[in-house]
Amino acid sequence: MASEVEYESILCVKPDVNVYRIPPRASNRGYRAADWKLDTPDWTGRMRITAKGKVAYIKLEDKVSGELFAQAPVEEFPGIAVETVSDSSRYFVLRIQDDNGSKRFFFLQ
Repeated sequence: MASEVEYESILCVKPDVNVYRIPPRASNRGYRAADWKLDTPDWTGRMRITAKGKVAYIKLEDKVSGELFAQAPVEEFPGIAVETVSDSSRYFVLRIQDDNGSKRFFFLQ
């Protein structure tokens, strides 16, 4: 009996993204783009959004080598993996969790 193989599909590629490392929220107020140093990104690269089965993956990769910088699985939207920014539709907050449970938050353009 053959097992069903799930293929990864590329949904979107954005060749230039800026990533800003942001601290945790101090209150329940939403994230605001105006609160961060938008002229000095912490990382630049490309973003690929892929899907495998019912899960989408936001992948941040090096533009030249394709090396993975960070990845966020998105099982539902809206959800905890991607949050909107209260003062801009151009930016969003991406929640990354690595294999040992450590969480990082990035502000993307």
